[in-house]
Amino acid sequence: MPACLVQGASRGIGLEFCMYLLRGVPNITVIATCRNPGGATDLRALQAKNPSNLHIIPLDVIDESSIKQAANEVKQHNGGGVDLLINCAGILHPSGRGETSLRDVSSQGLLTTFSTNAIGPLLVGKYFSPLLQKGTGAFGQHAQNKQTHAAVMANISAKVGSITDNGLGGWYSYRMSKCALNMATKNLSIELGRGRNKVICVSLHPGTVDTELSRPYHKNVPSEKLFSTERSVQYLMDIINGLTMQHTGKFYTWDGKEMLF
Repeated sequence: MPACLVQGASRGIGLEFCMYLLRGVPNITVIATCRNPGGATDLRALQAKNPSNLHIIPLDVIDESSIKQAANEVKQHNGGGVDLLINCAGILHPSGRGETSLRDVSSQGLLTTFSTNAIGPLLVGKYFSPLLQKGTGAFGQHAQNKQTHAAVMANISAKVGSITDNGLGGWYSYRMSKCALNMATKNLSIELGRGRNKVICVSLHPGTVDTELSRPYHKNVPSEKLFSTERSVQYLMDIINGLTMQHTGKFYTWDGKEMLF
């Protein structure tokens, strides 16, 4: 029975990943984490429809002790490993809007954004990597019918985190934090690519998705480039299902194209 952990599953892309997996993967166990399960109305409604396959546990991505406790709880509950881990939680900025100039930059804004978008996902990798290394290789592709990896770790990044692609500036906290997340992905891919129980680690850009994070900027996005969460997750799962060890450590956009860091 494959197992997937979705970090940041209370709404948006994270919630959609849970729905996709429950709908499309037979006999899957989905472990959904969020900071406040009691307030995650939509996630709890989904659990009510899938009581045997969806489990919700608390995990505050900016609290290391919470991440460690969540990993221990998953280990005790699930018994085996985790085949797919998706880091979804993210914020644009504590104010809800990205900085447009240096006048808007603050140490608190930077620290909060980095904690959620970069440090938290890395710590999730730290505490959940032993479970990933016990995965069965249920996601991704294997060469010549031989298992080449144990699990996949997908970090939801953003195109604006690419140094190479940055031609507009602004959004200091968000850009820098997603750039740091991409470096974390690369480092994780190297460390978890050693030994027999390898883990594929990738960063994924979901496109501009109709979520609370992007809502203030919808008027600037052509309708054909504003994706529903369902459409974005379908694209991202197509990428995840096609991954091999040759893809580890890289950054891909929603259409499967490699993005330069």
